Amino acid sequence: MPTTSDFRTGLTIRMDNELWTVIEFQHVNPGNWRAFVRTKLKNLRSGKVIENRWRAGEAVEIIRIERKQFQYLYHDGSGYMCMDQETYDQISVPDENVGEAGKFLKDSENIEILFNGNDIIAVELPITVELKIVETGPGLKGDTATGGTKPAKVESGAMVNVPLFINENDIIKVDTRTGNYLERVKSK
Repeated sequence: MPTTSDFRTGLTIRMDNELWTVIEFQHVNPGNWRAFVRTKLKNLRSGKVIENRWRAGEAVEIIRIERKQFQYLYHDGSGYMCMDQETYDQISVPDENVGEAGKFLKDSENIEILFNGNDIIAVELPITVELKIVETGPGLKGDTATGGTKPAKVESGAMVNVPLFINENDIIKVDTRTGNYLERVKSK
């Protein structure tokens, strides 16, 4: 039976009927007290991060998670259609597994899907995506120093607040975790 001595970063365990990933762990041996393991865990479904203490050598249930690369194809109203890049099989991923970051997905974007057997546990999107501005107010010369922002619609349909100097057809980099504008991408 696996114990807390098997902890490593990225390990997935089952605790309270939820799946958690170990973000950090530290074995602590405080002198003549009992040793323990201090952990920081992230819930795979909700993304919530908690801290937990375990007795040294306490039994844990380790879950084997399989990560596979998929290509996002389209959203059909009930879920996100994705294609396995090795077998070319297509699956539909429910909206709740993708979450709010799904509004930044564009066709042919590569994503990683985490499976526990055949069950989809979570979807990991790229941290940043490059999207084209399709609709925004005009940018004015000299509008770089004020720090003001304006709303802009990107090619995926999401709205992003961008600096005043951004124009239509500009390509920007967006953080999918927060939905914030990061930078304008230089033309190639």
